[in-house]
Amino acid sequence: MWRHAPRADDGRVTDIITGPQMSPLEILALLAALALVVARWLPPAARRPVTVAAGPVFALSATALGVSGLRWQLLPVLAGGALALPFAVSPLLRRRGGRPVRRARWWVALPGSLVCAALTAAGPAAAWAFPVPVLPEPTGRFAVGTRVVQWTDPDRPETATPEPGDRRTVVVQLWYPAQRGPAGAQRARYLGRTEQEARTVAGALARYSGLPGFLVDGVPRAHGHAVVDAPVAGDGGRFPVVLFSPGLGGVRTQNTAWAEELASHGYVVAALDHPYDSAAVVLADGRTVGTVLAATGDDAEDDRRAAETTGIRAADLGFVLTQLGRLDRGEIDGPLAGRLDTGRAAAAGHSLGGAAALQAARQDRRFAAVIDLDGYPRDPEPLPFHQPALALTQALGPTTDPRYLPRLTEVLGRSTATGYRLTVPGAAHLTFTDAPLYLPPVPSLVGSLGRTRGPRVVAATTLAFLDATLRQEPGDLAGALSAYGDLTVHRPGAGG
Repeated sequence: MWRHAPRADDGRVTDIITGPQMSPLEILALLAALALVVARWLPPAARRPVTVAAGPVFALSATALGVSGLRWQLLPVLAGGALALPFAVSPLLRRRGGRPVRRARWWVALPGSLVCAALTAAGPAAAWAFPVPVLPEPTGRFAVGTRVVQWTDPDRPETATPEPGDRRTVVVQLWYPAQRGPAGAQRARYLGRTEQEARTVAGALARYSGLPGFLVDGVPRAHGHAVVDAPVAGDGGRFPVVLFSPGLGGVRTQNTAWAEELASHGYVVAALDHPYDSAAVVLADGRTVGTVLAATGDDAEDDRRAAETTGIRAADLGFVLTQLGRLDRGEIDGPLAGRLDTGRAAAAGHSLGGAAALQAARQDRRFAAVIDLDGYPRDPEPLPFHQPALALTQALGPTTDPRYLPRLTEVLGRSTATGYRLTVPGAAHLTFTDAPLYLPPVPSLVGSLGRTRGPRVVAATTLAFLDATLRQEPGDLAGALSAYGDLTVHRPGAGG
C-alpha cells in the first residue's frame, strides 16, 4: 500500500494529504478563494453568507500559511483570492442613505473572475506537478532504521583537492531491519539529517539539473519511513548487505524508497555520497562539498573523465564494504555489530553508479552479485567478472547512446555467471530513482509508469534477484523478472 509517510509532526494542519498533494490548511485557503471567486455570481440571498464566511477564512488561512511556511504552489491561490475579494465584498457595502454599492457590470466582472479562477486552479495543478514526495510504505516484515556515518580511507589520497594530506572521505547512509517502535517515532527526513541539510541538497540537485530551486522546495519537507538510530531487529540473523552508488551528480538518498523496501525484507543497504561528484555532500564538520565535474563538450575527454570517476567510485564501494566488515566485528561503533553478513554482499548503482558497481564487482570478488540500474559500463577495458548481474534499462532506441546496448551486452557476456538484462517498458532514465515521486509525470523525464509503478518495479525485480543470488532462494528468477519487461538472459559460454 502506498500512503502518507508518518512524520514527526503528524496531526498538524501543515501535513500533506497525498491525493491533492496539499495540506488541510492549504485546502482551506483554496476553498475560501474559490468561494470568493464564485460569490459575485451567486443569487443575492446566498451572496452575503458565502462572502461573510469565506472572507475571514481566506484571510486567516493565508496568514497562518505565511507563519507556518508558504509553498510557492499556493501563491497563485492567494493571488486569485485576493483579487476576487473586492468583487465579492463590494456588493455587500452600502452607500450613505443605506443604498447598496452597485455591482460591476457582468461583462466587466467576467474577465476578472476568469483570471481569478485560473490563478486559483493553478495552485493545485502546481502542487500536483511538483509535490512533496510521499514515499511508499515498505512491504516487508521488518520496520526500518537508518543511520548516517562518515568514513575516511587513510590509504587513499583525495585526488580532487591539491592538499597532499587530504584523504578520501565518503558519507554513507545505512538502512537496516529494525524493531517496530511507537507510532509517533520520529521518521528520518528525506534528503538530509536536518532540514538545513535537506534544503542544501535539494538546491544543489536543482542547480545540477538546471531547474530553478523553488520548483523542488517541497522535497526537503518529505520524510521517509525509517526511524533514525532505531534498535536493530531482534530476529533475522545476519543480514546480507547491498552497497549503492548514485548517478553522476546524484546523492545517497536518491533511491530511498528502494533502500527502505530492501531493508524491510531483511537487507542492509549502504548508500554512498561521493564528495566532489555528488551534487552536494554535507560533511560532519558542516562543510558542504559540491561537484567539480562538468561536461567539456569533448566526447573523448568526457569519456576519459567518466571512466576515471567510475574507478574512484568503485574503490569507494570496496572501501565501504571493508568498513562494514569492521562494523560487524565491533571495530567501529554502531548498532549492527554481529548482524552484517558481508560474505553476502551486492554492489548496486544507478547510471554512473551502475557502471561503478560493475567495475567494483570485477575488481573485488567479495561482492557476490551486482545490480546496474540503467548505467552505461565505463570500464575502459572490460574484463570478465564472476558474479551474477542484473541490468535494468529503459527502452533503448534512437534517443539513447547507440554504444549503450552493444557495450552492456559485451560486459554481461564476459561474466562467468548468469547475467540478466531487463528492459522496462515505459521507463526513462530517472524511473530507476525516486524522481517520479516528486517531478512532473512527463514521459521524457520520468517515464510513463506514473508516480508509483517505477519504484515498485525497481524494488520487485531487484528483490527477486537478490533473494535468488544472495540468499539462494529457490524459484524461477527468469520467470519472475520477465513479468516486468523484456528479459534477455546471458549465460556463461553462450556468447552475448
